[in-house]
Amino acid sequence: MPDELSRRTFVKALAATAVTASMVKQGVAEERAATSGMATEWSHVSGKQYADPFNQVDVDAIISLPGGSEERIPAFWAGDSTWRVRYAPPVPGVYRVRSVASDTGNRDLHGQAMTLKVEPYAGGNPHYKHGALRVAEDRRHFQHADGTPFFWLGDTWWMALCKRLNWPDGFESLTADRVRKGFTMVQIVAGLYPDMEPFDERGANEAGYPWERDFSRVNPAYFDMADGRIQHLAEQGLAACIVGFWGYFIPRMGMDKVRKHWRYLVARWSAYPVVWCLAGEGTMPYYLSKTPEQDAETQKHGLTELARYVRSIDAHHHPITIHPSSSARLCVDDAAVLDFDMLQTGHSDRQSASGTIETLNGSLAATPKMPVLIGEVCYEGIQEASRQEVQRFMFWSSLLSGSAGHTYGANGIWQVNTREKPYGLSPHGHSWGGPAWDVAAQLPGSGQLGLAKGLLTRYSWAKLEPHPDLIEPRWSKADYWKPFAAEIPGEAVIAYLPASYSGATFRNLKAGSYRAFFFNPTDGAEIEIGAVTPDASGSWKIAEVPIFQDWAVVLEHRS
Repeated sequence: MPDELSRRTFVKALAATAVTASMVKQGVAEERAATSGMATEWSHVSGKQYADPFNQVDVDAIISLPGGSEERIPAFWAGDSTWRVRYAPPVPGVYRVRSVASDTGNRDLHGQAMTLKVEPYAGGNPHYKHGALRVAEDRRHFQHADGTPFFWLGDTWWMALCKRLNWPDGFESLTADRVRKGFTMVQIVAGLYPDMEPFDERGANEAGYPWERDFSRVNPAYFDMADGRIQHLAEQGLAACIVGFWGYFIPRMGMDKVRKHWRYLVARWSAYPVVWCLAGEGTMPYYLSKTPEQDAETQKHGLTELARYVRSIDAHHHPITIHPSSSARLCVDDAAVLDFDMLQTGHSDRQSASGTIETLNGSLAATPKMPVLIGEVCYEGIQEASRQEVQRFMFWSSLLSGSAGHTYGANGIWQVNTREKPYGLSPHGHSWGGPAWDVAAQLPGSGQLGLAKGLLTRYSWAKLEPHPDLIEPRWSKADYWKPFAAEIPGEAVIAYLPASYSGATFRNLKAGSYRAFFFNPTDGAEIEIGAVTPDASGSWKIAEVPIFQDWAVVLEHRS
């Protein structure tokens, strides 16, 4: 065990692997207990030795559910002669399990039987209680398997599986901060990182790298250490958006290895609350590529094939997307292979507003219809700009325009700067700079987005409908920094005033009485306006804003 691992780290690493129980009973079906919604795990140990077990043998579990349907779950090679299956039973009841191996003559791996007796989950973790994440029937939002809406408020931790975000203390500290602020999702890369050469020491965790240096096979010890982090997110109620690799690894590794990488990720982590992001910067060639156009086409075709492959092996049907340079739709040959569209819309401070709003609205109007959200925009503090007022604008303008959620990012966290050593140079020779991750975690934008989410979730936020016609003046291509408005039918009308539009007027309001208040997006304070009755034309002029800054205005239906 590496010297830098504390005893606590070692205990955590063991916990990630010690929940297994052997199924090898010489023909006797083992019985074991499990809890619905939570990951359970068992192992197969082969007495037969293989020279290259990762590449020579595949093992799956065929699981018969209480209702009679079947699921096929890939197992992962855990090192030496051990394969493990990790599974989250969706409902209580009795499950029958049998193993299937590509080497059908190996009776340690093939034909083993087991019974799972699954009890209901009785705790409060939303992912265990309500089930895996899904695209809602309206094709605009996310929900859990039982229909409970899921509000995506994401944070960007691209390199958080490396040892520069020390485990467990640093990782747990950042997790606790984000849970306290109301975040629900973390975007995290599975070890094949951006902004560095493969096998750069900045990308290692306590057990090394995710793959051997020649990409011949995975390093299970790396993923053992990563397991503790992914499990901790789940235990704290955070979902993980697992980014398989940065897109330029497709021409570097080749599709055979890329498929093996994704099979491994599905086997390791599909039992947790996750969504799949096939690649980061999907079709962007490597920074110093000498064949950028060829690489971009290779990546686009490869991602299309990969989306179909991941869908075919993931029995849990986690939603699939791609982190793009613009829109995930543009990273594949057929947008129908995706479940939702993720956007990246710039890092140019206020100048990114036009591209953000136009790209979002363009995707919302496109077919096939799917949820749309921003996965990257204007990291707080990047290039010594994009401060908290820009973070608030990006959140409010997106949500009131119809996005399925929003993803925040802070410069210093995504690349995990440390106090002792900044991240340093990217392959193109420049540095993104930024503070240490723990300093960046306290930038005000993250807390302010949590406050905004807190306001929206008081209401049936998943029914929020964009209605720019409800406010005047309103944003337009002539000026994107004017008010936005949306309505939750029967509950509330919500407007965001990006600047001091004290003369703004609500239009086309439904007849009736409303309770109106200002919401301060910087600190969550509310200032009561009182009872409001629109005039005969459905208009009501907003009172003078309390101070010159951005505000949200809420009109609650009295009924």
